[in-house]
Amino acid sequence: MITRCIARPAKHAMLFCRSNSTASLPELEAIQESSKALSTNPLDHPDYFQVHNLFTVKDLFEARVHFGHKEGSLNEYMTPYIYGSRQGHLIFDLDITAEHLRKALNITAHIAYRGGIICFFNRNALNAHLVERTAQECGEYAHTRFWRGGIFTNANYQFGAITRLPDLNIFLNTQNNILSQHTAIRDSAKMLIPTIGIVDSNCMPNLITYPVPGNDDTPVAIELYCKLFKAAITRGKEARMKFLQENN
Repeated sequence: MITRCIARPAKHAMLFCRSNSTASLPELEAIQESSKALSTNPLDHPDYFQVHNLFTVKDLFEARVHFGHKEGSLNEYMTPYIYGSRQGHLIFDLDITAEHLRKALNITAHIAYRGGIICFFNRNALNAHLVERTAQECGEYAHTRFWRGGIFTNANYQFGAITRLPDLNIFLNTQNNILSQHTAIRDSAKMLIPTIGIVDSNCMPNLITYPVPGNDDTPVAIELYCKLFKAAITRGKEARMKFLQENN
């Protein structure tokens, strides 16, 4: 039985109730349980894992995330993310970068919460060990060497068995070299694998699901990215373990 309450104006401080017998008691309990489950669904919250407090714009500035390449190398699709230039070098708008990075961290935490496979990519030898160590510490995977085309698009033939592909690919830099994009970005798009990519001012963001405009070369910037993605994955996995323990 559903009870509907109607309040009169303040001068008639009285509460009147009437009953609507369109639903039985078991149906009402089912509705209440459904509402309770809905209120705890992570997808109903804009930031269920509180990733917004993992960093500030000041953290990005101190990690030199705002440094882009020289003006002449600007990719036209990166123009909306540029604040200006200084001494011939492009400067990213860190407010925009922070917004995109929080979206990327949010989806990363959700993928980890759902038990998804996450793979880190990096083609810069200077930061390769850092990326591999980060993936190992959060129980995920990394690929920092030359990418052989067809690993995603023809995985069953490549490995001789039915192969589960990653649920999310994180590219800490998106270029094989100055002129060519990482082949795995194209392969991920073909196989509908969502991607996160740190896109510098000379990069093409179009095939990346969650582009994050920022410096993709400086070790201190890569260290910050690794720290943030590791924290997001850890939060997602901890929430998953808590959920499983409460429901066993």
